[in-house]
Amino acid sequence: MHAVVITEPGGPDVLQWTEVEDPGPGAGEVLVDIVASAVNRADLMQRQGLYPPPPGAPPYPGLECSGTVAATGPGVTEWKPGDEVCALLAGGGYAEKVAVPAGQLLPAPHAVSLTAAAAFPETVCTVYSNVFLGARLSPGETLLVHGGASGIGTTAIQLAKNAGATVAVTAGSAEKLDACRELGADITINYRDEDFVQSIMDATDGRGADVILDIMGAAYLARNVDALAADGRIATIGLQGGRKAELDLNKLMRKRGTIMATTLRARPREQKKAIVEAVREHVWPLVEAGKIRPVIYRELPFPEAAEAHRIMEASMNIGKIVLRAQ
Repeated sequence: MHAVVITEPGGPDVLQWTEVEDPGPGAGEVLVDIVASAVNRADLMQRQGLYPPPPGAPPYPGLECSGTVAATGPGVTEWKPGDEVCALLAGGGYAEKVAVPAGQLLPAPHAVSLTAAAAFPETVCTVYSNVFLGARLSPGETLLVHGGASGIGTTAIQLAKNAGATVAVTAGSAEKLDACRELGADITINYRDEDFVQSIMDATDGRGADVILDIMGAAYLARNVDALAADGRIATIGLQGGRKAELDLNKLMRKRGTIMATTLRARPREQKKAIVEAVREHVWPLVEAGKIRPVIYRELPFPEAAEAHRIMEASMNIGKIVLRAQ
């Protein structure tokens, strides 16, 4: 088969579409013929040598895919060859085939194309596990999403609105904020010329955000605590603004606040299976009903993965960038 190989740590040009050895399904695994994958920030970090795949994962980037079941390994009974699926991966999505633990597969939704379904697994599982399972967002609460126009952000807006929450977002351009409003965002903040703490406080009559979904890490830590409502929860899922920062614990304690920080890729298989099962139960009916849709900025063939990475590095995209088979 062919896969996008990282020839050495570096810029986008180190991504090369190359012939590699075919994978095979092990016990409890399913082999998927890939139709499409989607680009995530973690892929850029892996390309730079900053986020190696966990032990046993394919070395190629790609944390989600869609396609057709080609074969099943011993012990797999739920899936059969020919089934259309999408999958949460630990790696290997930028390829023609991938072996996936059976518990990380979802049936491809009928409401979208098989190619578009590749934009769902990583973002939906990340948002649902952090915002709903972890931070316990409830109807009537306010969710603040940093990077509202990203793949994660566009998914979080839709899921939170369907859950009856008020949604606030930050983004860096009027175009991106317009897109967030079209998806249902109630409060939009341009982080380039507005103080998001003051904006969220003004919009909530001084109460703050009950849940904050944060991709920035250190750079936003102190201000996220300032923006937090009493009994609020911060879910940190990215470190685009660095790893280390000072924290005023007294301020956090006075708000009875909680900070959680997670990654999805390195979770044990059983945890991923539980998240996928929750998504299938609670999110997939919304997808099939047309209430949740993938926001896709651009589709490119797999050999143009370098261009896809350039687009994401420049923060040009609104929603997901999809890589597809030719």
